[in-house]
Amino acid sequence: MSKIQEMALDLGKMLGRTDEYKALKRAAQSADEDRELTSLRNELEGLESELMTSLRAGTEPADEMKDRYEELARTLQSRAAYQSLVAAQSNFDKLLQKVNETISRGIQEGSESRIIMP
Repeated sequence: MSKIQEMALDLGKMLGRTDEYKALKRAAQSADEDRELTSLRNELEGLESELMTSLRAGTEPADEMKDRYEELARTLQSRAAYQSLVAAQSNFDKLLQKVNETISRGIQEGSESRIIMP
């Protein structure tokens, strides 16, 4: 394993220990354990698949199907466990964005440096 891969592995381990990642894991587990939420997600995914099949076939989906999809989406989004999952994912994404920005800054600084690293 190269030095950069080792450093990336270490970074991954550190990210896995952050409060943001721990909150995301808890929220995902809570969402998975919520049977009603899981049922809603499964029904929504099935309906989405049907809608996409209709659209790919060049046919307009029935209004009832579109209405049911919107209803399911609203119901899903109103669930506390789903809202917690979305918030936790957003917080972790923000952390990853900061990490990527810092890496980019490091790349820029490293490319301008005259010091040669092994």
